[in-house]
Amino acid sequence: MIAKILAIAIFFVMFFFIVTEKFARHLVTLVCGAGMLVVVFGICMRSPQAIFETLNFGSFLTPEFWHVSGEAAESSGGINWATILFIAGMMVMVEGMGKSGFFRWLCLKLAKLVHYRPMPVFVVFMLMSACLSMFIDSITVILFLAAVTVELCQLLKCNPVPMILSEIFCANLGGSATMCGDPPNIIIGTSLGYAFSDFVTNTGVIAAVSLVFAVLYFYFCFRRELSAAGREEKDTSLYPEPRTAITDRKQFVCSLLIFAVAVVLLITHANTGLTVAFIGVLVAALTLLAQYKSALELLKKVDYETLLFFTGLFVVVSGLEQTGVLELIAEGISYICGTNGKLVVAIILWISAVASAFVDNIPFAATMIPVIKSLAAAQGMDLSVLAWTLSIGTDIGGSATPIGASANVVGISVATREGYPIGWGKYCKYCAPATVFVILISMVCIYVRYF
Repeated sequence: MIAKILAIAIFFVMFFFIVTEKFARHLVTLVCGAGMLVVVFGICMRSPQAIFETLNFGSFLTPEFWHVSGEAAESSGGINWATILFIAGMMVMVEGMGKSGFFRWLCLKLAKLVHYRPMPVFVVFMLMSACLSMFIDSITVILFLAAVTVELCQLLKCNPVPMILSEIFCANLGGSATMCGDPPNIIIGTSLGYAFSDFVTNTGVIAAVSLVFAVLYFYFCFRRELSAAGREEKDTSLYPEPRTAITDRKQFVCSLLIFAVAVVLLITHANTGLTVAFIGVLVAALTLLAQYKSALELLKKVDYETLLFFTGLFVVVSGLEQTGVLELIAEGISYICGTNGKLVVAIILWISAVASAFVDNIPFAATMIPVIKSLAAAQGMDLSVLAWTLSIGTDIGGSATPIGASANVVGISVATREGYPIGWGKYCKYCAPATVFVILISMVCIYVRYF
């Protein structure tokens, strides 16, 4: 009982300091993780086995960590090293793509194709934000996209805020469509043994339906403002040529090829048996080889703080699992819902969405995975339905507020730096209703398809 109380206390202390941002979040999770190992596992439980299982170093030595024969295996618990390696590898690849000028080139190319007209640019950039976020971290997508959007809008003489708001929302929505689109999905996929194709055929379908309504929603919100800007005569000779964005043609081509390799391997990894850990290491190695002169620079730009954040987080969540706290939560939800599967889905979806609007969705998703496993067993439900529900709730719910997802913070920061501040009122006026709207659509899609 004491171990349970201490595990819960450490978890809430971690969440408090993550939300208040008094200290760097990676330091918070690492300190709390160390507390879980020493105090809960070491002093209270006196269980070296629990420490060994949580650190999970042995997973590196198993063949299944790199290649799976047959059906994908679920994570054994503890630190999910497959998630950490995959994210690290994708970070290296994305840094290589950014250094070659890929993102700026793509934005300018699409803008030129629609003749730099504000309304078509608005729609195309929303779709591009969603599509890129299916394969690349939404933070990176918004970082480059918001900067280019401000530059274009200054030339087009229109307000970039509507475009940035819609791009942020669509980036979060697009991230829900695939296993590699958003960190919660990577955690869900690697923990429960789901493949890239499983996400595409389930959350991907829901995201595609929701994207149509999201584009229509933002179109009707901002059509008057953008249409008015489009009626003004503009000197197209002032617009930058897409080719000027390419800093190194050879690196640019290599980046595109490596990105294509990553996409193909992710799509086919259920058939090839190659795990996401292997894919992450491979694309990082290819990027460093292709840009060997800048290899050290690329490695320095990797967000190691995020990787450390994940490491500490997995330890804390493992503490809740090892002490039986998460099982008690699952039993409580099961007691409230009885045998009503639809009510279980509604509770998980809306709790996930509301929680993710105010706290980091990564620790929430990691915490809920053991809970939905216990719920599925207790209710006799298909675990995959609860997994897709959790994915949609955590990914989309974060769009509701400026602090709900990292992409939101980045997009607002870029706009503010360029002289276009976006306050809570402005952001929530448009994105909060859109979030509720899309969550409702997603719930209907889940009910229609799975019940």
